[in-house]
Amino acid sequence: MPHDGRARAEVPELRAPGADAAGTGSPPPLPEATAGDRALTFAGAALAAVYVPVAGNEELRLAESSGCAPSGFGLPERLPLSGASAAAHALRTDRPLWLDSAALASYADGGPTPRADASLGALPLGAEGGRLGCLVVVGMSADGFEAEQRRFLERYADAVAGMLRGGTAPAAPASLLGAALRSMNVGSFVLEPDTGLIQADETLLELVGIAPDEFDGKADSLLAHTLPEDMHALMSVLEPSTQASVRRELEFRVRTPTGEMRWLSLSCQVLERTDDRPEQVRGLVTATSVLRWGADDVSRIQWLTAALDDATTVRDVSRVVVTALREPLGADRVALAELQDDRLMVTVLDPPQPAAWPEVWRSEWRSEWPDAPVSALPTLQLALRDGRMDLWPAGSALESGLAGIGTGGLAVLPLPAKGRVAGVCMVGWDEPHTFAPEERSLLTATAALVGEALKRAHAHDAEQELATMLQRSLLPRRLPQLPGGTAVARYLPARRGLQVGGDWYDVIALSEDRVALVIGDVQGHSAAAATIMGQMRTAVRAYAVEGHPPDVVVSHANRLLVGMETDLFATCCYAELDMEEGNVLFVRAGHLAPLVRHPDGRTEEVEVEGGPPLGILAEAEFPMTALALAPGTVLALVTDGLVEAADLPLDDGMERTRLALDAADPSDPGRMADALLGDIGRREDDVALLLLRYDGMKTRPIRAGWEVWRLPDAVMHARRFTARTLRRWKVEDVADAVLLVVSELVTNALVHTQGPVRVDLMLRGDRVRVSVGDTSPRAPAKPVIVDWESTGGRGLLLVEAMSDSFGSVPVAGGKQVWSEIVVPPREPAAVGTGAAAGTDRAGLP
Repeated sequence: MPHDGRARAEVPELRAPGADAAGTGSPPPLPEATAGDRALTFAGAALAAVYVPVAGNEELRLAESSGCAPSGFGLPERLPLSGASAAAHALRTDRPLWLDSAALASYADGGPTPRADASLGALPLGAEGGRLGCLVVVGMSADGFEAEQRRFLERYADAVAGMLRGGTAPAAPASLLGAALRSMNVGSFVLEPDTGLIQADETLLELVGIAPDEFDGKADSLLAHTLPEDMHALMSVLEPSTQASVRRELEFRVRTPTGEMRWLSLSCQVLERTDDRPEQVRGLVTATSVLRWGADDVSRIQWLTAALDDATTVRDVSRVVVTALREPLGADRVALAELQDDRLMVTVLDPPQPAAWPEVWRSEWRSEWPDAPVSALPTLQLALRDGRMDLWPAGSALESGLAGIGTGGLAVLPLPAKGRVAGVCMVGWDEPHTFAPEERSLLTATAALVGEALKRAHAHDAEQELATMLQRSLLPRRLPQLPGGTAVARYLPARRGLQVGGDWYDVIALSEDRVALVIGDVQGHSAAAATIMGQMRTAVRAYAVEGHPPDVVVSHANRLLVGMETDLFATCCYAELDMEEGNVLFVRAGHLAPLVRHPDGRTEEVEVEGGPPLGILAEAEFPMTALALAPGTVLALVTDGLVEAADLPLDDGMERTRLALDAADPSDPGRMADALLGDIGRREDDVALLLLRYDGMKTRPIRAGWEVWRLPDAVMHARRFTARTLRRWKVEDVADAVLLVVSELVTNALVHTQGPVRVDLMLRGDRVRVSVGDTSPRAPAKPVIVDWESTGGRGLLLVEAMSDSFGSVPVAGGKQVWSEIVVPPREPAAVGTGAAAGTDRAGLP
């Protein structure tokens, strides 16, 4: 049964200000159906339809249609894939099929009903490893579709295929074509020149940078975003002088509220005044990176200049060269290579398949493109030496390294840049090609423009690589493994300017059961900011490892930054977590508050009392805020680049991040961090994110402590305390070794230091740890030479020999010398059940 599609929606009539129900004076937005139909109209199509394979890929079923077919023209509901219809033929050959009214008659079998005033296009919707369907478009002209219209419809088909391939098509079956059109960023408008009122859909407003609820329906509001030099061209649309129904096209630039400049392409038609409708201008606006390619040489050079000006990397320049040369010149191959020392480093090949290029190139293929010495290619070597373009006609004898690139003609273009050759571009044809004088001039001008752009892009890439290396060297290479928790971090540089910033993060293992998390942001995006960032990260780590409490660590870092006499300041959030107890102490210096996700899924912003940013006031105070964490809690520290932008208020960004934290799966902290980053688009600021999932310690240690009395028999009392504790813990098997270690360490502390001395014992699993703390910051020194005449220093050698591990760590106000001794496994019958009884602090789980 024929299917004519849905009826085209009529454009609502424009109304004067104050005529709408709300009294706002703003014309209502254009319905999506109207925008979609208008896009098809400007592409020369009256109807678009999608056919998808069904019944084991034996036939095609009409899944959706948009627009209104001409009278008497119908689309079948089903088409056999093996039949003679245009859709089946295009899908089988995987090539677009464009038919005028005469050619359409030969494909009428099983296809649309032919008409003398209609044409048809069938575009396959394919993907790697499968066929997704076919897009059928019915044209309104008997002569078929123009080249520009074909390019638009091919882009439309790619968008539809992307929806089908990615599974992103909306649930409503009638919205596939509309969703594909929206993904192309095609905006629609209806203008009434007499009143200056304009109806614009949301896509057009988004392209210009106007929020739909802020648009007043006046053309002047849209023109206000246009660059002054492009205003004259747009004013001609407001005051149309062309004949009715004549299509006009122009390009213009707008400046969005964020400062970004966008190129937009406009296509419009003037509709004559009737008795019931004033004169109207209807049109489409699409986003384009540069000016559209024109037919004359001036337009081509203008297009290329604008395109290369927008290209920042070598890869961007390569894409512009392919676009500028291959299709407009009808070429079959384009290759671009940089000249580095005496080697050609290929940056782009089109087509990219190795089979399309000479056999010699394939043997030199690297990870992406081949590279070869210039000496192996005499033709290129001669062109590079002379710096002049070489044009080789069909049948020219070339070396094997160039054979097959252009059997019908080959153009070798050296790319000059400031007195030297930056690279070479090769353009090849398979069919015999004649080089016209105009084409020679165009290739020469293109080579000069591309050479300068290539050198500029190479410098940009080198600068970005250096910035990336600097950033990576200043941030932790890896995060430590933590007992009772998992920490992950993410860092993304800004995509504008120098991709190096002042954001930093760190995870500092202070002891076996204490860890410090720190995140910060130095003002600015420059090498100076990155340098200060590296210094601050190093300073905070050094103060933390010394054993200072959180407020002292941040206070010392603040004084250091003030003393640097720099114009930059920094923000910081520091958290010290007791992994055994789950207690956190926060200190905040002008930074964003941390976020926490509780085990039950609740998320909240921690209310941390804050101090001023670092580097402003030397005598600033930084109070501490305590928080208890339960196992399964996730702690998130972020910088403002994630939650704030020109179009994103800070409060909204924090709420969005909190909701993302609530929805993320805490079982995988890495994916959780990626979910929080989301798709943040073109970042204006660098982003740092630090997550810690607190799981709790699997084995709770047993602790005991003793303040040593400074008496002649102090060592004896310390040994008695140690012996009692070991008996209570039922680990007498290591008593001799532990008592010897206690004797030597306590004696060393009493003899060589002043102030209090403390002995701390801890049993965790199968290890006994002895720590002796004193007030001296100096680490104990072992003797360099030990012989029979030595009278001191043997004690530390004995401690080291008796210990399975041994060391010294700084703590606030002094140091701790520690030793660990492994408890040998017991026979099963000798294992007691009351090892945790009578402990001084806590028992085993």
